[in-house]
Amino acid sequence: MNELVTRVANAVGIEPALAEKAIGMMLGFLQREAADGPVARMIEAIPGASDLVAQYNGEGEGKGLLGGLMSALGGGGVMGLGQQLMSQGLGMGEITGLAKETLAVAREHAGAETVDEVVDSVPGLSQFV
Repeated sequence: MNELVTRVANAVGIEPALAEKAIGMMLGFLQREAADGPVARMIEAIPGASDLVAQYNGEGEGKGLLGGLMSALGGGGVMGLGQQLMSQGLGMGEITGLAKETLAVAREHAGAETVDEVVDSVPGLSQFV
């Protein structure tokens, strides 16, 4: 287990396996939704983050008709990620803690400017972090 997963699990008070999956889902979401350059720099800078994205990117996405309709109607985004994380058993407080702690680690490794570019490039994300 890497430093990111350990720190998030301890800070949020969730099991490491759940933290690992949730971080991977969140970083995968950012990889898909955020500005390409900054998000790539951020993920590469965090030890173990690329592996989490590779393992969990797309996990929890709606695959059926409803998932397809949500994507077609733009119903994904930050709220879609929140729904996916809630379906893993996380509450809103835990999701907010997960996001804040993950981005705190990202700032330590990638720098505040890069992380701020990522956050600013995703509509609605700044209100949760």
